[in-house]
Amino acid sequence: MSAGMKRYTAQLAACLPRVAPEFDFVLFDRGENFGLDEQWRLPREMRKARADLAHFTSLYAPLFSPRPYVITIHDLIHLRYPQFFKRRVGPYYRTAVRLVASRAARVITDDTRTVGDLQRFLGVPRERCSVVPLGVDQQYLQVHTKYRGALPYFLYVGNHRAHKNLRTLFEAWHSLGDERAADLYVTGPDDFEGSLVEYQTARRQIVCLGEVPAARMPALYAGAVALVHPALCEGFGLPMLEAMAARTCVIASESSAPMVLQSGMLLFPPTDAAALRARMLKVLTDEGLRSALVSEGRRIAERLTWEACARATADVYREILEQC
Repeated sequence: MSAGMKRYTAQLAACLPRVAPEFDFVLFDRGENFGLDEQWRLPREMRKARADLAHFTSLYAPLFSPRPYVITIHDLIHLRYPQFFKRRVGPYYRTAVRLVASRAARVITDDTRTVGDLQRFLGVPRERCSVVPLGVDQQYLQVHTKYRGALPYFLYVGNHRAHKNLRTLFEAWHSLGDERAADLYVTGPDDFEGSLVEYQTARRQIVCLGEVPAARMPALYAGAVALVHPALCEGFGLPMLEAMAARTCVIASESSAPMVLQSGMLLFPPTDAAALRARMLKVLTDEGLRSALVSEGRRIAERLTWEACARATADVYREILEQC
């Protein structure tokens, strides 16, 4: 699973027993995806546990398992942008994932935008979809000393896959010009095969940070001029919520920003580098705008905790069990 999917699963496992004490929870966390562990041993163990309801927290699930069950599908980026992924991924979604979703009592997803994709690509009726926004770790809501770089900096947090649309970010940052000197920090390794050279200048740099420990992330967010999230598509995008919690401006593409966060950020058309440049310049120069965005973003983040996510998830469980 991706880092975000692992975080979601771990936080639900931690919070659900506290917010829904009327349920007994059994956690199944051993075994490998794709094979006997997933398709045979997991259903067998669930039957032995005599579970009244199962929740698969990712789309890697048994084709035939005890019912009823809930499945979480964060996004369908692989079907919206198949050109960016391996050719065998599409058939897996259209067969295995479609079958599992069709048999689910409910499909949980992070944002209302994905409900349309679930209906379009997997045939899941809207009435069987429940939108449950993700949450933010408490560490981001605490006050942190801001990281100080040699220059002000914009920040990107995430992987470097093609659908993350980093070239648009690089072009927008480069076009700011040296008179607005600000670096660009990017988490993860320098795996751009030398292409960053065309964007660098003597005064400003794109800095690849490598793997950043979780304990350092709040200060890194807090010190940034803004987090920029240029992805063509996103299920939820935890870095956007984390930045808001850390009192940082967020600039995001219209197609990546979840509806629940949009009032606290600046949006731009996803492949429009000139529009992104204008937003970056705006937050660099307009202190009043930065303050307003930080205030609204923080208000949103304080409401979207992992406990709130767990409560909404437990409500889904209750609805299903009442119907059984």
